[in-house]
Amino acid sequence: MAATTVTESGGVRIITEVIPATDPRAAQLALGSGEAAPARTSLPVQGFRRAHPKVLGTIHIFTGIIHISFGIILTASEHGNPSLPVASGILFWLGVLLLVSGSLLVESEKRDNLVLVRTCCVLNAGVALGALVATAVHGTAITRLPPGCERRLPLHIPPEWCLSHHSKILSNGLDSTFVLLSLLEFCVAVAALAFGYEAARQHSYTHMAL
Repeated sequence: MAATTVTESGGVRIITEVIPATDPRAAQLALGSGEAAPARTSLPVQGFRRAHPKVLGTIHIFTGIIHISFGIILTASEHGNPSLPVASGILFWLGVLLLVSGSLLVESEKRDNLVLVRTCCVLNAGVALGALVATAVHGTAITRLPPGCERRLPLHIPPEWCLSHHSKILSNGLDSTFVLLSLLEFCVAVAALAFGYEAARQHSYTHMAL
């Protein structure tokens, strides 16, 4: 609230008004005196930041590193008989997509750029689709025999280690973990996509109103 004082001296009345920094008139006075007003974030970007894109991006980056790391390990260990997830390459291309999408989400926390928000929406739509594909791939791998244990010929005898259930339990546990990670990635991507779409829609509405 502005405070006003009146002082009379030599027949001259001096009126002094103190304006708080939160008053809109203070910004106008600062511009008039040549001082730079503090930068304000646009409303659409503010709405997108309510989703905490830095946190969502960190989750994407972390899961992307896990995908690529296990992709390298499994590709090296299953060089002769790759499993379905390794043969499809889902661990690598989804991991790279998660790293790129996560990096842009973290960057959108720092910059007031609606183009960056829209780019995040496009990439997160790809992440959501990729997460669904990964869930289907890992789910299918759970129902199949371990690599090298399939009976390709009538007289084909599988290796002795195929008779042990430990390898299948380990493989199913790993695929189940990636199914849970894929569902997490899908939820994070949908959240970022929903807030990004709302920000783009709000920008279009404001542009039409102007």
